Amino acid sequence: MPDSSHRRRLLVLAICCMSLLIVSLDNTVLNVALPSMQRDLRATTSGLQWTIDAYTLVLASLLMLAGSTADRIGRKRVFMAGLVVFSVGSLLCSLAPSLSLLIVFRMVQAIGGSMLNPVAMSIITNTFPDARERARAIGVWGAVVGISMAAGPLVGGLLVQSVSWRSIFWINLPVGLAALLLTLRFVPESRAPKARRPDPVGQILVIALFGSLTYAIIEAPEAGPAAVAPFAAIALAALLALLWYEPRRAEPLIDLRFFRSAPFSGATVIAISAFAALGGFLFLSTLYLQNVRGLDALHAGLWMLPMAAPTFLCAPLSGRLVGSRGSRLPLLVAGTAMTASGVLFAAFGAQTSDATRLVGYVLFGIGFGFVNAPITNTAVSGMPRTQAGVAAAVASTSRQLGQTLGVAVIGAVLASGIDSSAYRGTFTAAARPGWWILTVCGLAVLVLGLLTTGRWARRTADRTAETLHSPEVRQAVGAGRAG
Repeated sequence: MPDSSHRRRLLVLAICCMSLLIVSLDNTVLNVALPSMQRDLRATTSGLQWTIDAYTLVLASLLMLAGSTADRIGRKRVFMAGLVVFSVGSLLCSLAPSLSLLIVFRMVQAIGGSMLNPVAMSIITNTFPDARERARAIGVWGAVVGISMAAGPLVGGLLVQSVSWRSIFWINLPVGLAALLLTLRFVPESRAPKARRPDPVGQILVIALFGSLTYAIIEAPEAGPAAVAPFAAIALAALLALLWYEPRRAEPLIDLRFFRSAPFSGATVIAISAFAALGGFLFLSTLYLQNVRGLDALHAGLWMLPMAAPTFLCAPLSGRLVGSRGSRLPLLVAGTAMTASGVLFAAFGAQTSDATRLVGYVLFGIGFGFVNAPITNTAVSGMPRTQAGVAAAVASTSRQLGQTLGVAVIGAVLASGIDSSAYRGTFTAAARPGWWILTVCGLAVLVLGLLTTGRWARRTADRTAETLHSPEVRQAVGAGRAG
C-alpha cells in the first residue's frame, strides 16, 4: 500500500500489534499461573510443560501453512478468522474442568494464534515497503513483546491472586473483539499476485517432526528412553523426508532455498536459541519464586518486572539500530547480555540472592529486548514480497519452536534432577543444568550474530535474493524438478 497515508499505516500497525499482544500476553500470564494450576488440577511437572507446549507446538506446526494460505486467499480474511478462533479458544480455556481439556483448548487457541502473528507481519511488510520505515515498525512490534512481558506477570498475578487462574484467559476476549472490529473497518485486503498451491504432505511432515520430538523430550524423564525412542525415530524420519520431499515440489510449504542465505539461516537459529532461553527462563523463574521462595502470584509477577522493563525499552532502540546500522550490533548486545545472565544463574547461583537475581533478570531483559527486531527484519528483507507471509512465518515458527523446545528440555532436565519429596531443597541444584543450557543459547546468539552479519553473509543473501527473484532461474529449477 505505497499510497496509504502515514496515519493509516500507523493504525494498521497498531491493529497488528493488538494481535501480537494477546498472543504474547497469553504466554507470560500463563507462566505466573502455573503453580496455581498445578495445585488446582493436580498437575505434574510434565503436565505443566504440556499446558505451555501444547500451545506453542501447534502454533509452530501451523504458522507456515497460515502464512502461505494468507498469501493465497487474503491476509485480512485469515487474520480475522484467527482472531475469532483465538478468542473462542480463550473462553474454552477459562471453562476447562480438567488438565487434559485445558491442553485441548490451548490447542484450539493455538490454531487461531497461528493465523495472527505471521499474517500480521506480512500485513506490516506490505504496509511499510520502505526498508527504514519497516525496520522502525518492526521495532514497535518488538516493543509489544516487552509490553506483554511487563504487563503479563502483573496482570496475571493480580487476577490469579484476586479471582483465579481461569480469569487470565478472559483478558483476551475484549482485546480480540476490538482487534476484529478495527480490522474489519481499517485493514485493507492483500494477497500474493500468484497463488501458491497447498502442500499437505509437507504440512503433515512438519506436524510429525515437531510433535514427536516434543513428546519424546517431555516424557523421557518419566517414561524412560526406551518408551520415547519410537517418537524420536519418527521425528528423525520426518526431518529426512522433509529434506528430500520439499526441494522436489514446485511450490513447497517452505522454500529451502531461503536457507542458502546465511543471514536468514542465522536468524532462524538465533530465534530458536533466544526463545528457547526465554521459555526456559520463565519456566524456571516462576516455579522457583512461587514453589521455592513461597511468593504469591502477584509478588512473583512483580519480580518479572526487572526483566520485562528492559525488554520494553530496548526493543524500539533495537529497531532503530537495525534500520540505521544493520543487525550486527543489536545481536551482539543481545548475545552478550543473555550469556552473562545465564552464567550468573548457572555458575554463581544468582537466584539465591535478591541482588544477583535482580542483575540477572535485567541482563536477560536487555538481551531479549535487542534480539527480536534483527530476527524479523532479516527474515523478510531481501525476500520477494509475494512470499512475505511465508518468510515471516518461518521467523515466527522458529520463535515458537524455540520456546517449545526450551520448556520441554529445561522442564525435562528439572524433572530428572528434582526430588518431589524434598522439592524446595533440591530445586536449585536440579535447575543448575538448565541454566547452563540457557547460557549456551545466549552464546549461540552471540556467535551466530557475529558470523551471519558480515560481508560474506551479505553476499550469500544477495545470491539467494537473485535466485528467488529471477524468473529464468525459477523456470530452470521447475524444469529440472519436472525432469
